[in-house]
This record gives sequence, structure tokens and C-alpha cells, in this order.
Amino acid sequence: MKNILIFITLFTIAGCNLDFGSDMPWDKGTWVDLTWDFEESTTYWPTNITFSHDTVSYGINDKGYFYSSFFYAAEEHGGTHFDAPLHFAENGRSIEQILPEEFTGEGVCVDVSENAFINRDYLASVNDFKKWEKQYGRIPDRAIVLLRTGFGKFWGDPLKYTGTLKQGPQGVAELHFPGLDPEAAEWLVKERNIKAFGLDTPSIDRGQSTEFMTHRILFSHDVTAYENIAHLELVPPRDFYVVAAPMKIKGDSGAPLRLMVWIPKK
Repeated sequence: MKNILIFITLFTIAGCNLDFGSDMPWDKGTWVDLTWDFEESTTYWPTNITFSHDTVSYGINDKGYFYSSFFYAAEEHGGTHFDAPLHFAENGRSIEQILPEEFTGEGVCVDVSENAFINRDYLASVNDFKKWEKQYGRIPDRAIVLLRTGFGKFWGDPLKYTGTLKQGPQGVAELHFPGLDPEAAEWLVKERNIKAFGLDTPSIDRGQSTEFMTHRILFSHDVTAYENIAHLELVPPRDFYVVAAPMKIKGDSGAPLRLMVWIPKK
């Protein structure tokens, strides 16, 4: 596709590292949408206000033509969404301060679903990433790292996805889902210089976390994050390009995210 070649050229000019190999056929491939629909059943943190949607106008108006408009409201951290460093770093950047080139880049996808299905509280470790590297090569500098826990298959079933149906503090106490080990977060930042990290659960910290050290480590190093990612089973281990486009809300610590990847046809 000419469009993807133009797109990649523009981001190369912008300074992004797209050194995926000259033999990669970037004119042929597939866009995959990794975003869940926002609707009233969308998963939010048990203490958050959930998504609401209502009709302002829909139909033929008094001038004789069709017109529609809708109202929506929700907290910023719910559904497929983007975390800015401000979320857990007092002097961290808010959404509008993130540079455009930070929303795009070379991606890798690390699958820990086998362990996560055995242990709902599983923490992806440094060894998981080193094991991945033995098979697929070193994680590229400034890569966007996606972690597949497999919990995306439970989307639409809140009990299986989060571990609880309760709301409020009682619900928070009963959350059980996998996350990223803080030690691994430190390693990814210091040893692999990643640009962003995302996964297919409600939080990059596991459900039973109370200190949220993974958030605190990544955001203290100015690394952004994505949560509640959809369809990671469709993403290969490497050689794909990520586009993460959050709503630009001034001063916010997070925002709804449209997350997509371009997977070239080999």
C-alpha cells in the first residue's frame, strides 16, 4: 500500500527508529485494531466511574435533514486506554505533553499466557523476556513492548477478566489478574531502553498489587503504558509497527486509546 510507505517515511523523517530490515515488504500487510469498543459494559477499575453514552439528537430535524449527536462520559482510566507518566509520577508529563513520535514505533509481543492461565496473579519476569530474546533476538532499543497474558479472551466476562464482580474498595481487594514484575519493569527501562509498555489486563501491576511499583518505576523513567489491550493473539512476536493514539486531553494522566499495529506480509 502506498499509504503505509508514506506513513513510514514520515515517521522516519520524524526521527523514529524503523530499522526492521530492508527485506521487509512494508507495502503489503495488515492493520490490526487492538482496541476494545467503549460501551456501558466496558471494564473499569472498581472505584472508577464507568462509561456512559446517551443520545442528544438522532433523526430528521426541523429543517428536514438527518442529524445525530451523542453524549459520553467516563473516567480516563478504563477500557483500552493510555497512561501518561503523570498517573504515578508527581512531576510526570500529562497526555498533551507526550511527543507524537512517542506514540509510534517498532513493537515486540511477549507471550506469557501459559503461566498466567496457571496462576492468575502471575508476574512476568526478567527471565520471561530473556527467554523470548533467546528465540527471537534482542528487544530493539526504544521498542514498544506488548505483553500477552491471554486474559483478553475473558473480555466481556468481568469475573474471569478481573477476578471480581464487586465495586468500590471491596472490589479492589478481590482483583486477581497478571501483571509485570517491578524488577522486570526496571530491567526493561535500564537494560533495553523501551519506549512504552502495554498488556491485555486492567493494569500493568497485577490485581493484588497495593504499592503499584511497576507503574511507579516506568513513569519515573518517563515511559508510557497501555492497558486493556484487545486481540494480542493476532500479533506476532516481532516485526510489526505500533500506532498508539490517545485522546489529547490537556492536563490528564490518561485517556481512551485507539491502538493499532501494522503487520507486514512476509
